[in-house]
Amino acid sequence: MTIKVGDAIPSVKIMQATAEGPKEVDTAELFRGRTVVLFGVPGAFTPTCSAKHLPGFVTNAGALKAKGVDLIACMAVNDAFVMAAWGKDQGVGEDVVMLADGSAAFTKALGLELDLTARGLGVRCQRFALVAKDGKVTHLGVEAAGAFEVSKAEAILAAL
Repeated sequence: MTIKVGDAIPSVKIMQATAEGPKEVDTAELFRGRTVVLFGVPGAFTPTCSAKHLPGFVTNAGALKAKGVDLIACMAVNDAFVMAAWGKDQGVGEDVVMLADGSAAFTKALGLELDLTARGLGVRCQRFALVAKDGKVTHLGVEAAGAFEVSKAEAILAAL
């Protein structure tokens, strides 16, 4: 079942890409006590993700934080090393936390998995963005196949 507004963020262990290397984090703890924007992408270094999705959140990080966002996080079903390299390539700095859901456990717990096995990509994450306050989802935008409207940074800014 897909997560919805009002639901609590599930507790799943995933990896955070850091300058010191991968760090295990519990998603429920990551979201506890703060306002978080989490956006998920089908894959690091993929066209729309690299050209529009992640750059939009980097560009709008200041505006999001001015509206009360404490943490902006990007998630993909990739390993922490790939997410770190992608973050470095995109110049995210301290603006966006790069989260690696290598086995898609968090993605599946959110009900946002996308089976791209037929295209050689395995199980990935749907393109989405959500806002959570103290671990509860207050806004959710999940893209239709091939779309890029409800999960972009500007749409999240408008929803805040």
